[in-house]
Amino acid sequence: MATPAQPVNAGLLKSLGLLDATTIVMGSMIGSGVFIVAADISRQVQSPGLMLMTWVVTALLTMTAALSYGELAAAMPHAGGQYVYLREAFGPLSGFLYGWTLFLVIQTGTIAAVAVAFAKFAGVFFPSISTQNVLLQAGPVVLNTQQLTGIGVLVFLTLVNAQGVRLGAIVQNVFTVAKTGALIGLIVLGFAFGRNQAAESNFTDFWRDTAFDWNTIKLAGVAMVGALFSSDAWNNVTFTAGEIKNPRRNLPLSLGLGVGFVSLLYLLCNYVYLLVLPLAAIQTAPEDRVATAVASGIFGPIAVQLMAAAIMVSTFGCVNGMVLAGARVYYAMALDGLFFKPAARIHPTRRTPVVSLAAQCVWACLLTLTGSYSDLLDYVIFAVLLFYVLTIAGVFVLRVKRPDLDRPYRALGYPVLPAMYIALAGLIEVLLLLYKPNYTWPGLLLVLAGLPVYFLWRGAK
Repeated sequence: MATPAQPVNAGLLKSLGLLDATTIVMGSMIGSGVFIVAADISRQVQSPGLMLMTWVVTALLTMTAALSYGELAAAMPHAGGQYVYLREAFGPLSGFLYGWTLFLVIQTGTIAAVAVAFAKFAGVFFPSISTQNVLLQAGPVVLNTQQLTGIGVLVFLTLVNAQGVRLGAIVQNVFTVAKTGALIGLIVLGFAFGRNQAAESNFTDFWRDTAFDWNTIKLAGVAMVGALFSSDAWNNVTFTAGEIKNPRRNLPLSLGLGVGFVSLLYLLCNYVYLLVLPLAAIQTAPEDRVATAVASGIFGPIAVQLMAAAIMVSTFGCVNGMVLAGARVYYAMALDGLFFKPAARIHPTRRTPVVSLAAQCVWACLLTLTGSYSDLLDYVIFAVLLFYVLTIAGVFVLRVKRPDLDRPYRALGYPVLPAMYIALAGLIEVLLLLYKPNYTWPGLLLVLAGLPVYFLWRGAK
């Protein structure tokens, strides 16, 4: 077990309450995915029943994972969250590999992709924001107005969060409430006014002669990737544990409340999609914008602007939550001597990890310029799920390794539910390796590339 150079919460200000922690969970989860991934899922499974089933299983998996993380979060309420859990359960190497992948692609790549998604939908209102409007070009690197807008959002939100965790939390609260309200509005209006006679076939032929065999399991498992990543980033709240008041209570509670509410919204939202649109219309929605197609059926042509505004609010809040939380991981790694030493610096008055925030911003901006963030995110699908499995396995390991560890909250349904998560997520990993090798093997190699970096870093130290 690694010994931090100083207490892992040293210098951080405990100013986040239960509401703040819950909005970090919800705001980090709700990005642009729920508005678009239903198209790809429905194309893969070819059945309304299986489409909804992928979201049901995703909700159960995500909730089980969150409740299992609650035990670790309550027992070790330190800055860095999941990095700390892996370090304590399996040693510093596993923690480093997680932090390495998080900084290189998972957190920064997601931040870049969501910031550009914000810019893309801003282009609905400001046509000059476009990939076609090129400002500079140097070899393969292109800077267009869409990328510039995304970079502007990244820099702005980094500066906001550098002013203090309280200000970042206020921004998070406001935008999480706004985008949750927009999602609830879509659901309510869909139930009230959106029922479409053409969509009746979704429920009269719900399973479309689905044969519940291995082929169906394979289809659903691979298709679940979109739903899992729309439900991802809930673990970001654990990164901020060092700044949460009464974390032994509020961390597990925020995980349960946030994940539970968002999962319910996602299920209802996809039910509304099936209520308003025939399955074929979901599969062929222009640019996969299923929510926009649903809103068009209710509001008419103005729906494009309404949904663009809703997605801009959603993506802005998502970027803010991920910027706020991610920097705490690199800060914790720096305290352990596993990241650049300056990243451990805390601003003397604002009590924020300003260097860590800046490093995250710079790298995310570079990924934005390369335009390769979407490909990189595809490649780490396998790695992200792998780290979830390892972290939940850490619940079992630490029960044996550190039986005397104070556990104010214990994982619900232990050992059955955590074991079921490991088994089901492991099955999805196998399916991805078998049927999406072009995406999974590069992600695994990206993680393994951290091995020589770790030993070089330790050797230099």
